[in-house]
This record gives sequence, structure tokens and C-alpha cells, in this order.
Amino acid sequence: MGPESAALFRPLELPCGEVLPNRLAKAAMSDSLGDGVGNPTDAQKRLYERWAKGGIGLSIIGEVQGNPHFAEKPGNLVLTDGAELNSFRSLAKKGSAGGTRLWAQLGHAGAMTFTQIGSPKGPSALDLPGLTSAALSLAEITDLPMEFAQTARQAQDLGFGGVEVHAAHGFLLSQFLSPLFNHRDDAYGGSIGNRMRLLLEVIQAVREAVGPSFPIGVKLNSTDQLNGGLSSEDALKVVAALDETSVDLIDISGGTYFPGAASASDAAGSDAYFLDFARAARDCTQVPLMVTGGFKTRAQAIEAVTTGGADVIGLARGLVIDPNLPKRWHDGAFSQQGDVTFPRFANPPEGGITAWYTMRLTAIGEDREKADLGLPEAVAAYEARDAKRSALWRARFGL
Repeated sequence: MGPESAALFRPLELPCGEVLPNRLAKAAMSDSLGDGVGNPTDAQKRLYERWAKGGIGLSIIGEVQGNPHFAEKPGNLVLTDGAELNSFRSLAKKGSAGGTRLWAQLGHAGAMTFTQIGSPKGPSALDLPGLTSAALSLAEITDLPMEFAQTARQAQDLGFGGVEVHAAHGFLLSQFLSPLFNHRDDAYGGSIGNRMRLLLEVIQAVREAVGPSFPIGVKLNSTDQLNGGLSSEDALKVVAALDETSVDLIDISGGTYFPGAASASDAAGSDAYFLDFARAARDCTQVPLMVTGGFKTRAQAIEAVTTGGADVIGLARGLVIDPNLPKRWHDGAFSQQGDVTFPRFANPPEGGITAWYTMRLTAIGEDREKADLGLPEAVAAYEARDAKRSALWRARFGL
């Protein structure tokens, strides 16, 4: 390992006492590799094993649901009654190879629930182009912290090394934080103090369920990147409030999967997207910060860690292109700065780039990533698989 890379490979002790082996994390993505009834597949286990053996310090598996009726996709995992627990144990073991810490991201899509497998419900009723949602009742809201807590405890019992509470990208807890989604006039709406109430209650319930030494992270938008959504000013107030909780890592990202909205990961340019916000957040918290989004080169990652912008670098699409990227950065077996070459797509359809990367995840999990994957073929395969798994989901869980 060259001295310039050393900053990326120092261990990091979290407030709970857990130690991450290095500063590189596989950020949560919706890999959509469940079997259609909420259980891990062999390809999913192999995918996380390959990332672990590729040298990542922390790996976060996206969208593990505690309630099958509010899932983001029919490839999500579901930790509830009837789950194949031995399959989850196998995933936790394989994804922890070589000392990698594998965390489960606790998800609930809320108003973004995939309509083929559920009925969207969020903080408030919405009737917008491409998005219709009913409102959660107060009783349903007050039940949510325990639901998250039970899922976290199950993940702990099954061998996962931590959990991340998903409060970003327009999913349920993010919706409560956002004035665009949250029009409530009770204790869960209005001021940012009220809008963050549910998130803080979830964190408290999860901590009580898993005990003091089990890592809890939170993924938070720095901004919704939507007019009328969560502002950076309010997001900093959330960071300050999180500093008063028992969270161990704040994963800073941004953007919202709102119908028709541009994805932050599709942005042009080469700079990491959310470092400026992370630097501002340093004044609000002592909790370690993970920054996810826009890291395309080894040099960017080194600079962010050495200048104090981030304690942990969240990588996503770079690890889809090269699952061994951390190992290459560590060993020095790279050309130039170890940068990956990202594909370029001319006039992709909405959701097309996501489909391409998702299907490449499948290819990696099946050890066939060298196969040439065209965008039209990827989109067709992605949509066909969603349709097939939606039918399986409805048969298993109902609608």
C-alpha cells in the first residue's frame, strides 16, 4: 500500500465501540436480487461475498423491509414472519468475509411503495402526476418505531453487523422530513422539529432493541434536490439532533426518487456531490460522517478523508463496475489513479441507467460480469423480472 492510500485504509472506531477495518463503504443500493418473496438468492449472497473479498470495509444492503406491504421493489428483502432465516444467516456470513462489516438498511417506501405490490401511504395524502398516496393514521405512525426496532433485532440475531435507518432519497422517513410530502398539522408535521420526530423515535426504539454496542447508522439527505423539499438548512438541524442520539454513523447523500426527478447519481461533472454539506455538518456533530455520491476517483476519496470532509467514503456505481476496487486501491494495482471507466448512455429512458446497473449487479452475483450488456436488453430484462417477481410477491403477501 502506497503512503497516499494510507488514509483510506485506517480503521475507524465508531461511538458504540465497533471498529470498521477501513474507510471505504459499499453504499446501500436497491440491488433487487431477492427471490420475489423477500428472501436472499444465491446470486445476492455471492454478490456481497465478492464485495467483501474485494476489500470493502463496510457493506450496506439496501431496502430490507420490516413490512412487505410498503416495499420499494419486489426484489427487496423482507425480515418478517415466514422469512427463510437460514438464507439470511448465509447472506450475513458471506457478506462479512474477510472482516467486512455487513449492515442491513432498514427500509419503508411509504408514498414511494411500488404499486404492483402495495398501496402507497405516506405522511400526507398526495395526488400528483405519477404519485398518488394515502395518509398514514396517527396510530400507524406511532407503531412504526417498534416495526423498525423488530427488524433491527432480527438482523442482529441473524448475524448482520449493524443496521442503517433509511431517511433519505424520498422513502418514508425522508418523506416525514420533507415539506413537499409532509403536510401534517399534528406533532409529526409543521416545524422541522416535528418533522424529524418520527426519525428520532425510530432511532431510540432501534437502540433499545439492539443494545449499546451494536452499530446504528442513519442515511440522510443533505437536500431533497426538489423545490419545496427538505432544505440544507433544515438538514443541518437534523444532523444536530442526531448528535444527541446514540447513532454511530451519519451517511450523507441527497436527491429524491420522485417521479420525473433527476437522480443525483446521473449528474454531470466529476466532483463528489455532498462534501460541502458534510463540511458544514462537522460543526453540528461529533458523529462520524459517511459521504455517498459522486466519488469517481481514488484521488477524490483520499482528499475527502485527509481534509476532514468525510470519515467514510460511500461508493456505489464504482463497485458495480469493479467489485475489487478497494483491493486495487490498497495494493496499488491500478493505472492512473485507479479510476473506473463508467459507461456512457445516449438518451437513456427514465430509469434506464438504474436498470443497467441493477442487471450488472445480477451478472456479478452470477460471476458473468464480462458479458456485454446493452441498455435496451438490460431495461427489458429488468422490467420482465419485476413483473415476474411482483406476481410472486402478491401471491405470498397479498396487495
